[in-house]
Amino acid sequence: MAESMKGLKRTHRCTEVSNKNIGEAVTVMGWVQKRRNLGSLIFIDLRDRSGILQIVFDENDVGAEDFEKAETLRSEYVVAIVGNVTRREAAVNENLATGDIEVRATRLRILSDALTPPFPIESDTNTKDELRLKYRYLDLRRPNLQRNLMMRSKAATLIRTFLDEEGFIEVETPMLTKSTPEGARDYLVPSRVHPGNFYALPQSPQLFKQLLMCSGCDRYFQIARCFRDEDLRADRQPEFTQVDMELSFVDVDDVIEVNERLLKRLFKEIIDVEVALPIPRMTWQEAMDRFGSDKPDTRFGMELKDVSDIVKSCGFGVFTGAIENSGSVRGINAEGQGSMPRKKIDALVEFAKGYGAKGLAYLVINDDGTYKSSFAKFMTEEELNSLVERLEGKPGDLLLFAADKNKVVYDVLGALRLHIAGELGLLDKNTFNFLWVTEFPLLEYSEEQGRYVAMHHPFTMPMEEDLPLLDSEPGKVRAKAYDIVLNGNEIGGGSIRIHQNEIQEKMFEVLGFSKDEAYERFGFLLNAFKYGVPPHAGLAYGLDRLIMLLAGEDNIREVIAFPKVKDASCLLTDAPNVVDDKQLEELCIACTQMEKDMKEMSE
Repeated sequence: MAESMKGLKRTHRCTEVSNKNIGEAVTVMGWVQKRRNLGSLIFIDLRDRSGILQIVFDENDVGAEDFEKAETLRSEYVVAIVGNVTRREAAVNENLATGDIEVRATRLRILSDALTPPFPIESDTNTKDELRLKYRYLDLRRPNLQRNLMMRSKAATLIRTFLDEEGFIEVETPMLTKSTPEGARDYLVPSRVHPGNFYALPQSPQLFKQLLMCSGCDRYFQIARCFRDEDLRADRQPEFTQVDMELSFVDVDDVIEVNERLLKRLFKEIIDVEVALPIPRMTWQEAMDRFGSDKPDTRFGMELKDVSDIVKSCGFGVFTGAIENSGSVRGINAEGQGSMPRKKIDALVEFAKGYGAKGLAYLVINDDGTYKSSFAKFMTEEELNSLVERLEGKPGDLLLFAADKNKVVYDVLGALRLHIAGELGLLDKNTFNFLWVTEFPLLEYSEEQGRYVAMHHPFTMPMEEDLPLLDSEPGKVRAKAYDIVLNGNEIGGGSIRIHQNEIQEKMFEVLGFSKDEAYERFGFLLNAFKYGVPPHAGLAYGLDRLIMLLAGEDNIREVIAFPKVKDASCLLTDAPNVVDDKQLEELCIACTQMEKDMKEMSE
């Protein structure tokens, strides 16, 4: 039967007890990890968020009644124990922080009993994710997740302290705001008092933080909750947390400098890793040409090489056709993989097709210097030698080539180099390679919408020297935008903002908005700009992704207390779910027949 605490007060968490406390009486509380009954002695491992402490029950110390209670203890019972700290006589456990001591119990209170949990409460578990997330409150008891949550808390506190020292003001911006559908889909919230009208949950505090610059805040930050109704993946959730900031009277170097010092301090204090400053910079175009990605992983080589000039007149139609269609031919060198079985090479071809490739050409450099290739019969010996030289090939290497439109070639080889590196164990989680990627394209053409759309958002400043191209070749305009990349993950991004009316109006014109449409969507910001707006810029980190990398995890769910699954549902609370008809009626909402039919089909 569960008991009350009856005036007991915890004196220590489990691992706060050490050999310095030998001879002292302590009161500890937590969950029973395991129990071992040796007859005259009962041992339990007591667990709280700090770790594990061994408790010994001896009837001579604890008394008959409490000894009998100790015999009933099971995994996950919640207990309070009073006892004396002693040195372990034997079986010192060097894997535990408390491995050289134990507490000999003098009193026991069972604060709560427990059912047998559906999976072991331990760091290493093969439990399916669905079961873990259904019982997330149990899953969060596991030591590795407790560590992740404490790391996240410590990082947030450190970020707040650093930015406060740098003169930033923490300001909360609204959660219920206006939908400005230029980017990902909004989560909409119906208004009861304004029937037929909707709020949107913020995808970011972008417009409000620019208004704060108009308000003279000078330096703003917020650890902000954001929402995007988009497809999920390992590093994405429908609701997420940003470390958001905006600065006035700055240019690119100013934003980068303060953030480099933030990252250096964060990584040193959280995981004792020294970040060398300044962090290298690379333009977007160089990143794409060398790595096939705007968030390149630079922990390993296998860089892309353009061989279009070598093969433009060769006899292989796949290569020449791609070049004639304004594409390119590029390759990577999987060093030492020339002995890869044909079956595995075929698997790489299928992998490449998943990224838009029609196929993948390969060339093996045999140990004797001869070649084995899928296209050698179409090439001269001189052309083959030039390919090998360009990719710095040597005996035992496997060269892989993609030929198509540049975007497809980048996507295919960028993904392929990461895939092969993962297979070869080249992705060391203890190596942290930072990189600033700069000068992104300002715009990208949307075939679906039949117009240019902003690669970041409509308020990003073009490079001054590219302003004349807005009328003639908008696709070639570069942005004063910058992303911070870590080990192939974009952990943050930002830009210099447009603060001149004529440039902002031109930007909306290029995006296909009339002046009236621009004011309909963003009038509150544009009107604010009429009253004196300073040059300003900002950056936002994805806190979940940043903590994921700090913690050495592969999925952001491991650093979020209550995450969603791939279809944006919560297995713990069964959200989203139906609501009462009365609630819908108050909101002037009716479920359409199509929605009902889709629900019936899913059932």
